[in-house]
Amino acid sequence: MKAVAYSIKPFEKEFLAKANQKKHDITLISNPLNIETAIYAEGKDAIIVFTNDDVSASVIDKLAELGIRYIVTRSVGTDHIDKDTAAKYAIKLSNVPSYSPQAIAEHAVALAMALNRKLIKADHNSHLFDFRNDGLIGFNFSGKTVGIIGLGKTGMATAEIFKGFGCKVIGYDEFLPAGDDNILRAELDDLLASSDIISLHIPLTPDTRHFIKKATLDKMKNGVMLINTSRGAIIKTSDLLLALESGKIGNLAMDVYEYEKGLFFEDHQHDIYKDPLIRNLLARENVIITPHQAYLTREALQEIANQTIYNLDMWQQDKCVGKACVCAKNCRAVQLK
Repeated sequence: MKAVAYSIKPFEKEFLAKANQKKHDITLISNPLNIETAIYAEGKDAIIVFTNDDVSASVIDKLAELGIRYIVTRSVGTDHIDKDTAAKYAIKLSNVPSYSPQAIAEHAVALAMALNRKLIKADHNSHLFDFRNDGLIGFNFSGKTVGIIGLGKTGMATAEIFKGFGCKVIGYDEFLPAGDDNILRAELDDLLASSDIISLHIPLTPDTRHFIKKATLDKMKNGVMLINTSRGAIIKTSDLLLALESGKIGNLAMDVYEYEKGLFFEDHQHDIYKDPLIRNLLARENVIITPHQAYLTREALQEIANQTIYNLDMWQQDKCVGKACVCAKNCRAVQLK
């Protein structure tokens, strides 16, 4: 199968090459997918994209015109793909249903630890040969209540780490029934009100966009620590800033950002205009922002590459990709016939 992979970073190449073993003719380019770069898909069967690529209706219209029949995203999330437009052209879609939940979970907990123990400030001061302890007081995680919102594989992996620290872990998931998952289930309002630390692990859908906003923030403990390694638009940034100003949020860590498209994964040091919202966030000592890197472990990268190539393998054999199918409407049923 002939494919073009967009938004490829240098560190991804070895993992894709190892997974592919020259089975497919894949062109790797660093350019993100948009209406202008769609032309690079001419003569290909498939495109391979990532979360910040533009896979909107107008771009898919162009891809269909160029003969593209398959789109695979190197991510779990698929909110960047217009599924209905793809279905209109019978373009099949796939994702990476899951990969190394431990990678995301460990990053979430690392952010929490760095925030709590003021590691960024301490390291900065030490580089300046300022070895005072002033302003570096944190708290013990042991005995604190951690609320996990979203109890999929990543949420559960995060919960297990916090439990290992001696935390009381409670969880909420609107879509997963209470089961024998060794996590105390709580209603959302109860979780918000009782948690010292809240970690978000839910996908971005129309229903979860701005899941965290003024109404939910107001129900949280004063001084709560909030961690987001899911999707940026889960949180309404304007309301988040007000909560930081008031002290409702005492510490904030995000690996994602509501307006990260066109910003994350690129070097913007020399841009004249810089997003004022994220500048406001970055100016605060009680905020840590990382550039959507929670997935960035060797193990996770190889799993992503393996699943991506597997999806191409299945399509080339005219088979359904199974759980990786994210086609709209009845597209999966059509594939299974």
